Amino acid sequence: MSTAVQPRLVARSVPAATLAPWAIFAGDVVALETAFVLGFAVRRLLSAHFIAGIGLEQTLGVAAGILLLPAINYQIGLYPGYLLGPVERLRRRMLATLAVFGSLVAWDNIVARGVLSRGVLLATLVFALLLPPLMEAAVRALLIHRQRWGMPVVMLGAGSTGRALAKTLLDEPQLGLRPMAFLDNQLDAWNRMIAGIPVVGPLGLAPDFEGRAEAAIVSLPDIGKDDATALLRELNFPRVIVIPDLAGAASLWVTARDLGGALGFEIKKNLMIPRNHLLKSLMDRLIALPLFAVSLPVMLLAALWIKLSSRGPAFYRQIREGFGGEPVAVWKLRTMHVDGDRLLEEWLETHPNDRAHWNSHFKLKRDPRVLPVIGRFLRLTSFDELPQLWSVLKGEMSLVGPRPLPYYHLEHFPAEFRKLRTRVLPGLTGLWQVSGRSDGDLKVQEALDSYYIRNWSPWLDLYILARTFAAVVRARGAY
Repeated sequence: MSTAVQPRLVARSVPAATLAPWAIFAGDVVALETAFVLGFAVRRLLSAHFIAGIGLEQTLGVAAGILLLPAINYQIGLYPGYLLGPVERLRRRMLATLAVFGSLVAWDNIVARGVLSRGVLLATLVFALLLPPLMEAAVRALLIHRQRWGMPVVMLGAGSTGRALAKTLLDEPQLGLRPMAFLDNQLDAWNRMIAGIPVVGPLGLAPDFEGRAEAAIVSLPDIGKDDATALLRELNFPRVIVIPDLAGAASLWVTARDLGGALGFEIKKNLMIPRNHLLKSLMDRLIALPLFAVSLPVMLLAALWIKLSSRGPAFYRQIREGFGGEPVAVWKLRTMHVDGDRLLEEWLETHPNDRAHWNSHFKLKRDPRVLPVIGRFLRLTSFDELPQLWSVLKGEMSLVGPRPLPYYHLEHFPAEFRKLRTRVLPGLTGLWQVSGRSDGDLKVQEALDSYYIRNWSPWLDLYILARTFAAVVRARGAY
């Protein structure tokens, strides 16, 4: 590598290491105290129905007590939270929040006896579960925009695995890993740029980066056992991350196991564990019931608009493949003309480019079947899916899961993947919808649905539901 390249590379890769933790910490303090103010206001509004004296000392005790949470968040690695995916960050935040508030309630009941206002504390808890994650996301987005987020890492291995990983890290800067250089022993890889990252030389140059990179990522699937052991022994980075050659395996809840001195990886297919089915079913009903009640007026107005704007029923039913391969009725507010199939075929005959897109995505941005105004509005907002909340309450569907697809769509998937899909309830929304939505082709759909089934957790469902709400608000990928 020429000496002219290296100084420029180093200057570009050094992040402001101390700013990000303090920024996330400050955001948490502001969000928590805002939650306290809102909780206090709610308690005062309810004072006519729940009469209890709220003293100044009891109130300020809550404001001070909840500041234990940032200290816990620091201990569990949330400041700044590099290397943690969004689902894991959400899980840690929720558990820490519940633990701190539960401890404050227990302490006040058992030890202090009335020092804290329990009404204000419980009202604050509701907002404390919502505001800090939102504030963290906003602060992180600002830091990423100003290029003040992430730690520099050196990539050991410029093969297909390393290249794919580097692209993922660049596409998902919230993970907090900023590749600064590749090292590889393959001569033909040197002095090249991969996704804007230089391949500077052999693995032997790793010590030159120890003072500048905070982590090394080893992705060398072809390296021998003895060479790998020697390499890992010689690396002196604060963090060394080894990427195993387990392409396609679940990754979110993999657990390292010590098997008598041998390293093993436990990989669960979480949605195939019976107790998880029960937990997911309980979550579905607790969330779907109030959503269904709130959505009834929306569905009524939309149905009336549909009836006034086109002939045919207001609701549309299609039989699709559900749990165990059994047919399930999927209900929607009708967004298309009743002779939509004819209109579609006529359109594809005269628009061959759209036929190619239809064959790979089974959706069109300019769909001739869609009703004007009301149809496009319902599809843009995804309100046409609201009737499926009733299917969730009946237990035929889940809030989150692989979408129930038409049979003509499923025929293009491998038989093994179709069988995997039938082992879980179909969902009202899914990982595909919030990650790629309509922009993802068949391979993207298969990869994301498989990932979800194998990596399910309550936290992943909550994350997908939050992302679904954001995607609906922005109308991203919907057409």
